[in-house]
Amino acid sequence: MISQNAIETLRKTEIGAQGLFIDGVQVEATGGASLPVTSPIDGRPFASIADGNAADIDRAVKSARKAFEKGSWSRAAPAFRKKVLTKFAELVEKHADELAVLGVRDNGTEIGMAYKAEPLSAAGTIRYYAEAIDKVYGEIAPTAENVLGLIHKEPLGVVGVIVPWNFPLMIGAWKIAPALAAGNCVVVKPPEIASLTLLRLAELASEAGLPAGVLNVVTGLGAVTGEALGLHMDVDAIAFTGSGPVGRRLLEYSARSNLKRVFLELGGKSPNIVFADAPDLKQAAVVSANGIFRNSGQVCVAGSRLLVQSAVYDRFMDELLQATMRLKVGDPLDLANDVGAVSSAEQLDKNLGFVARATEEGARLVTGGQRMLTETGGSYMTPTIFENVMQDMQLAREEVFGPVLGVMRFETEEEAVRLANSTVYGLASAVWTANLSTAHRMVRAINAGVVHVNTYGGADITVPLGGVKQSGFGRDKSLHALEKYLELKTAWIAL
Repeated sequence: MISQNAIETLRKTEIGAQGLFIDGVQVEATGGASLPVTSPIDGRPFASIADGNAADIDRAVKSARKAFEKGSWSRAAPAFRKKVLTKFAELVEKHADELAVLGVRDNGTEIGMAYKAEPLSAAGTIRYYAEAIDKVYGEIAPTAENVLGLIHKEPLGVVGVIVPWNFPLMIGAWKIAPALAAGNCVVVKPPEIASLTLLRLAELASEAGLPAGVLNVVTGLGAVTGEALGLHMDVDAIAFTGSGPVGRRLLEYSARSNLKRVFLELGGKSPNIVFADAPDLKQAAVVSANGIFRNSGQVCVAGSRLLVQSAVYDRFMDELLQATMRLKVGDPLDLANDVGAVSSAEQLDKNLGFVARATEEGARLVTGGQRMLTETGGSYMTPTIFENVMQDMQLAREEVFGPVLGVMRFETEEEAVRLANSTVYGLASAVWTANLSTAHRMVRAINAGVVHVNTYGGADITVPLGGVKQSGFGRDKSLHALEKYLELKTAWIAL
């Protein structure tokens, strides 16, 4: 784990102006425009990134296409790609302290979470796909004896990757690593408020031996660079994590351009269901508090709807409130703090808007609901709990992406299922029960891509992550993610 002394040294590191990473080097944006990087820790700018545009996306895509056609990566032996990606993972681990602090300065995630969830997770993901790729085989079809049917697996070509600001390294690696392992070339569009770690990641990939043009990073506004990537006629696929409205636009861009494949992981309004026979109510309360309040609630799978069976409602709420009050909110680069900053002043305003609306609609504020630590200049919010939340309220239906929890009562298993499934989302969920039969029934009944039982979060790279309904489609993580980045080609040979 990183030490506080190392954090304080890295906190003071001068970052300066960052360019685009195209064809293996940093370059200026067309026209030389830039965007300030403001830290949510104190509201002060500490770096700048290049403000890319459509011309820069085109430069990056052309570089990626040239590298793909050259074949030094796309046609290289899987064992070679494995060697380079393994070195890449080692370098990410070597620079974990630097990457973690850089990311926290950029987006405000508490360092205790960021260190594991960002560089260490990214390194593990890269290593996982490096190890996997030379174990992916084609197939021989069961044909007549005078015919040989072969099914080849080939890289798609140029893959566009668009990632969110909450965990850019972790989520970026979920997409970049399998795409590279499969032999594709990649153009990454980072979030404009959290681009720095992905730029550094590209430099480390180059240092590991990734050929020029195989991994490119174009920073800039999503409405400009993201749209250009989505509409580009020479991009073969887009892998996206983010909001529903942007996901819809990417599908439209695909239809308006070359029908590129689009893989979407969108929002969630995940139910966390506590039955009266939960094996340990205190533990469930602690985990549930962490499941919504860590990283200031800025987690796509956050358990933002808490459903508690009436028989234990009062007792559980007491435990939940105690667990919440123990969480220390503050400077995310202080290891003593449990919760860091909200990613931006704009996101904080949005969160507070949800609080105001919930109060207007009749929900009861149990705790929180306010901006805090205003003297720092940063963006901080108290962990917030509402009860008496009804299903028709905004807080029960829409994703906040902040530290705001809505609590509902339920009486029966059937009512819990109805409430759990009564949103347009279906990303994650949890069930707390000591009854194995109840657990299995709920796993089948809840419409979600992930169902936790007697825990919340923690699923590693070995299992897929993705949703149903308007939480999107196309799974990240696990061996199944490789399928998105491989094309099937049939050879039908008369003997």
